[in-house]
Amino acid sequence: MPRKGQTVHPFVREMAREAEAGRISRRDFLRYAGLLGVSAAAAGALFGPAQVLAGTEAGLVHKVEPLSDESPFEIKDLLIKKAEDACARAQKAGESRRFINAGRGNPDFLNTTARKALALLTLFAALAAEEHGETRDLGLRISQKGLSNRLDAFLRGNADAPGAAFLKSAMDHARMNLGMDPDQAAFEIIDAAQGDFYPDPPRILPVTEKIVSEYLNKVLFAGSPPKGRFRLFATEGATAAMVYIFYSLKINKLLAPGDFVAILTPIFTPYLEMPVLKEFGLVNVNVQGDERSGWQIPDSELTKLRDTRIKALFLVNPTNPTSVSLDQDSVSKIARTIRDHNPDCLVVSDTVYSGFVESFFSLCSELPKNVLGVYSFSKYFGVTGWRLGVVMVHEDCVADRLISRLPARDQAGLDFRYRLVSTTPWEIKFIDRLEIDSRDVALAHTGGLSGPQQAAMCLFALFEILDPENEYKKSVTGLLKRRWEALYGALGLTPPEGPQRTRYYALLDLLQLAEAGHGKDFAQALAKQDPLNFLFRLAEEHSMVCLPGQGFAGPRWSIRVCLANVAEKDCAAIGKAVSALLDDYARG
Repeated sequence: MPRKGQTVHPFVREMAREAEAGRISRRDFLRYAGLLGVSAAAAGALFGPAQVLAGTEAGLVHKVEPLSDESPFEIKDLLIKKAEDACARAQKAGESRRFINAGRGNPDFLNTTARKALALLTLFAALAAEEHGETRDLGLRISQKGLSNRLDAFLRGNADAPGAAFLKSAMDHARMNLGMDPDQAAFEIIDAAQGDFYPDPPRILPVTEKIVSEYLNKVLFAGSPPKGRFRLFATEGATAAMVYIFYSLKINKLLAPGDFVAILTPIFTPYLEMPVLKEFGLVNVNVQGDERSGWQIPDSELTKLRDTRIKALFLVNPTNPTSVSLDQDSVSKIARTIRDHNPDCLVVSDTVYSGFVESFFSLCSELPKNVLGVYSFSKYFGVTGWRLGVVMVHEDCVADRLISRLPARDQAGLDFRYRLVSTTPWEIKFIDRLEIDSRDVALAHTGGLSGPQQAAMCLFALFEILDPENEYKKSVTGLLKRRWEALYGALGLTPPEGPQRTRYYALLDLLQLAEAGHGKDFAQALAKQDPLNFLFRLAEEHSMVCLPGQGFAGPRWSIRVCLANVAEKDCAAIGKAVSALLDDYARG
């Protein structure tokens, strides 16, 4: 407690209130307090000693209980440190042990063919620029005229180069199937790879929009998209897409502090954390999936969407962490509920994992005008470092209608904001406002995803388009299935199956495993303990990192295992370690 007469920096008090409200993590609060010279004990006393994290400056020595409210991605850092230290000690003592990190969602697989093609395309772009350069190392911007034929000649001369065959097929498809002049299509992709100009238009290059739209028609709609056109905004992965959407919804008065937003859970943690940040101040209404029905949404939960106070619905489909997509019945029920009872509800639908399932059903199909779709190439093609994503918005989007119905005062304020980029700002569509807002209007003309990123996006999309037998998908899903079977086999379980499963993650319900292995009484006794202790013991005793399912609004005693980043033998090792640790708990 602060001593009598001792003052506490007002910023610390404000941060304490933010921590109590859940708008910042308690670990971050203590860090801020420490920077201002306030001890952990004094800072913690501002919102109760039970909340204090006692420990080192790095937060590595801790009481486990307060961590239950932390983001799983903060807990991950603690687990990694413990697991790495334990592994180093074990190896030093002569024990054979490896550090296994099943906490991060980055895949260890990646598409190589499109990368080879991109390298060759970049080489051609540089050589073409040198043709009219006056000195060594200095090129001039390439000319569009005759560029398609020049690229063909280059590829004939380099037919045996890695990626050449695919690049020729990809460029042939782009030039012949997009309704664009062949030289224009070639120029837009090649100049993008060159990266010598700002993207124009900044929202997305026309050639990128056409190619990615064709790709999404295959991946999201199985070749049968809904009526009307989806316009796209190329973003720095799904992360940027989320940030831009939240920000523009706020700026355009579509979401305001105190508004209710529904969230299909379990879900990727930032969708739970961003709404309650101070700058948004939204109220989360969790719509809970049912574990017993394979994480589909029960009717009793869907009724929450009838409440017209709910202004938006957030979902990840297929989900992270459950690795299950919504079946057709669930998608139809959600769409029908919104259409019949809450037609102005906006839907932010994150479909990052859609490429991994056998049968995918999207709300973009059944409720296209309400959906702000988010897609990323990151997971499927192994390009998390490239940051390749898009937002898709229907040409007749509900967001535009809602903006047109705003009070005159609000519309005038928005017109004043966007006057810098248009003489008719009231005509700017929400999809374009996303790009404009992403650069705070004043820099909108230099916004958008970089040219080389868009060129890469085009080639990855064309790779999938030109794979009618889905050979790449079969390779990726086959890899994940083997890891899935290795994990569940080591647990002594039959692997769950079904066309809605991605197998990218496994969400293990430890209480179910405890009851199956040691009886109901043991499971009930285990449930009274803190589940984070299990994860810290897994890190300490086996040098393995998994994440708490509770942090994704999943079952309290569940853990998320990322199979996309862990070899098959390591998946089996995790299964054995989880079983061994449960046995140890049972022995007392």
